[in-house]
Amino acid sequence: VPLPRVLGVSRDLLVIELLPDGRATQDAAEEFGAGLARMHAAGAASFGAPWPGYIASLPLDNTPGTEWGSWYAEQRLVPYLKKAHDDGALDDADLSLVETVVNRIGELAGPPEPPSRIHGDLWAGNVLWSGGRGWLIDPAAHGGHRETDLAMLALFGAPHLERIMRGYTGTAPLADGWRARVPLHQLHPLLVHACLFGGSYAAQVRAAARVLLTGS
Repeated sequence: VPLPRVLGVSRDLLVIELLPDGRATQDAAEEFGAGLARMHAAGAASFGAPWPGYIASLPLDNTPGTEWGSWYAEQRLVPYLKKAHDDGALDDADLSLVETVVNRIGELAGPPEPPSRIHGDLWAGNVLWSGGRGWLIDPAAHGGHRETDLAMLALFGAPHLERIMRGYTGTAPLADGWRARVPLHQLHPLLVHACLFGGSYAAQVRAAARVLLTGS
């Protein structure tokens, strides 16, 4: 997937190439999906990264791990669940519900996959459409599960998502049951949003957790 050129970096500033405004076409979306699959396939040494990360203004624990389910539970769910509860965005029932997901992560995580090189914050606003292509900006890059990027695109309404998925799966098919795991991968960004924006995201957190635990 193409990236704008980095023109300058300082402690407080990142300057990147300004891309001409464009629009998302179906062909561009399909090629973006294929490019995303190739990027994921580049792989990573482990889940996590050798640097501390951020997602929006919140710290992102990138302590490396070798098994995705436990790593995701401890590095991506538990810290934001605790903060959202402590800040009052989630109540005790919400806390207990998501803790049940954490405790059952082994059965919910799906078949083992090697670490993929993922964007890590792939909502629709971090994909720019220009020149008939989709470009990536503002990553929280680390070794992660490839379904995480796809689930976040679905959560925040990427244009022509069905064509993105066609391009992706035509290049790198997903493991059986991936649709049922979408709410698991969406729990992390939903908890992050609960931390940042408060209880308005509590209903979505509850819904994702209940679907995982009950199937409906």
